Amino acid sequence: MPTTLPPRLRGVALAALFALSLAGCDDAADLQPQPPTPQVRVETLQPQALAISTELSGRILAPRTAEVRARVAGVVLKRVYREGSDVKQGDVLFLIDPAPFKADYDSARAVLAKAQASVYQARLQEQRYRQLVDDKAVSRQEYDNARAAFLQADAAVAEAKAALERARLNLGYATVTAPIAGRIGRALVTEGALVGQNEPTALATIQQLDPIHADVTQSTRELTALRRALRAGELQQVDEGQARASLIQDDGSVYPLPGKLLFSDISVDPSTNQITLRSEFPNPQLDLLPGSYVRVRLQQAVQRDGLSVPQRAVLRDSAGVPKVLVVDDQARISERQVVLGSAQGDRWVVSEGLRAGERVVVEGLQHVKAGDQVQIAADTPSIVQHNGQ
Repeated sequence: MPTTLPPRLRGVALAALFALSLAGCDDAADLQPQPPTPQVRVETLQPQALAISTELSGRILAPRTAEVRARVAGVVLKRVYREGSDVKQGDVLFLIDPAPFKADYDSARAVLAKAQASVYQARLQEQRYRQLVDDKAVSRQEYDNARAAFLQADAAVAEAKAALERARLNLGYATVTAPIAGRIGRALVTEGALVGQNEPTALATIQQLDPIHADVTQSTRELTALRRALRAGELQQVDEGQARASLIQDDGSVYPLPGKLLFSDISVDPSTNQITLRSEFPNPQLDLLPGSYVRVRLQQAVQRDGLSVPQRAVLRDSAGVPKVLVVDDQARISERQVVLGSAQGDRWVVSEGLRAGERVVVEGLQHVKAGDQVQIAADTPSIVQHNGQ
């Protein structure tokens, strides 16, 4: 038969059993593995000269555009060039019927010959009367008349020469040539068309495509902020002739050949409150065509001791405020709000919020938060700054 303990002893036994169970739980908890310390990769910020770039939108423009026009009235006999081809200055493009201009030229040459004969006769008479007037063989009035006739004949020769030159020019204009070198578009007239009847008729358009220009606009607010930073010594001026430009095409690809900033306009568009900046790009393969929409990244200044962080290291809160995670000397995470400047490739220029020498988390951000103790990966390199191109 089981022995029944007295009530007082039964309570003591139950208390002892409960204490033993608690001790067993504590020992089990001690035996469970502790979670490992999160490991992160960091980059140590080092100041370096950074190019301050601005990305602006605009259009491709041909540096030189010439409208080929008929300068004389006539019928087009032939189109000589091939549409869409490259032409050189002076190449023959169209032939206008030269027959009437050749007739005018021959007529003007005949008029000149007649005027030259008249001046020859008038000169001889003037010379003869000059001798006779000294001998009183003719009156002074007769000599003056001979002198006036000679001067009139001489003026008629000059007029005939001018008419001959005009006829020669018109005959030359019947052969329409390229005023500039470049790529010529489609013909605006066909053979048999009557051109230049009342006004110069457009025949074709030539555009110079290599090099080519990209005109972009920048707000006066951005330009004023840039100039204020330059005057304060925060940035260094980049000479316009040396400022680099990178072109981003309408499909998002970067044009492989770098350009340069030529100049900025001297007046502001009152309707948009923006100023135009012109850059130039080589275009040997004619990949850039006038009228195309592009974005141009212009290097407008240099920050001497700038800091930048990888874009993957930047977090944003619900309000869109950028932040980074910084590791202190005790390997503890802290959150830092930053002010970002322009993008430099895959990095952000940091205007405010960080100092040189601080360690910024670049990998493992999703596993840590402010206040966590972390372990820094042994092969983490220091940050390498790059000038934005």
